Amino acid sequence: MRITETIQIPVPGSTPMPAYVARPADPGPAPAVLVGMELFGVSAHVRDVCEQLADLGYYAVAPDLYHREPSTGELPADAEGRARGFDMLGRLTREQALADVGATLKQLRGAGHHVAGMVGLSVGGHLAYLSATAFDLPAVAVFYGGWLPTTDIPLSRPQPTLDRTSAITARVLMLLGADDPLIPAEQRKQIAEALTAAGVDHELVAYSGAGHGFFCRQRDSYEPVAAADAWGRVCRMLHESRVNTTLRAV
Repeated sequence: MRITETIQIPVPGSTPMPAYVARPADPGPAPAVLVGMELFGVSAHVRDVCEQLADLGYYAVAPDLYHREPSTGELPADAEGRARGFDMLGRLTREQALADVGATLKQLRGAGHHVAGMVGLSVGGHLAYLSATAFDLPAVAVFYGGWLPTTDIPLSRPQPTLDRTSAITARVLMLLGADDPLIPAEQRKQIAEALTAAGVDHELVAYSGAGHGFFCRQRDSYEPVAAADAWGRVCRMLHESRVNTTLRAV
């Protein structure tokens, strides 16, 4: 059994931030996982990932990073929704996004939850990688996070997020589509080289025949074989992190 709800997280210098929560029905603290939303916001896909994590015993929370905008919530996964998403993403600064993640971590730890890691989807994948450079996260799973080696979006400025790799202490799992035009082979090589040079414990998997969004069951880009393999890797990594954080807490 699981419980789902929307909570409000205070963010210093900003409006309160809504966050979707899926958690086990049993009361008391649980290992927590942050879920980084996609371009379309805290969408049905993002909520579904939270719910799958809750069914595994995690307290999963997906903050709404668009909370500073006049209207937030889920955008339609079509051309209009994509345009609106990019418009709002173009106003979301690195400092704001990190403030949102920091506020979420503070809320979780204040409630007694041990953070097992972060799972990021597309834009949220970029955020998960960025967050690993700024916070003490034990593990991060990055699903096709774009723009890491570039400065194309405010999240990747003033210097590319990839340039911050040496600050990562988390285990990093990169899950990419080999046919994703947003993250071509040259960028995948840059990411792998940066992680290796920094000595980051990592795994980079590029799925043949998979494009951007291969993990999302609601889209035509869904690739069930790649998605199942990727999810298995995420679950194993989070389980190891969960065991380790529990042992440290004893």
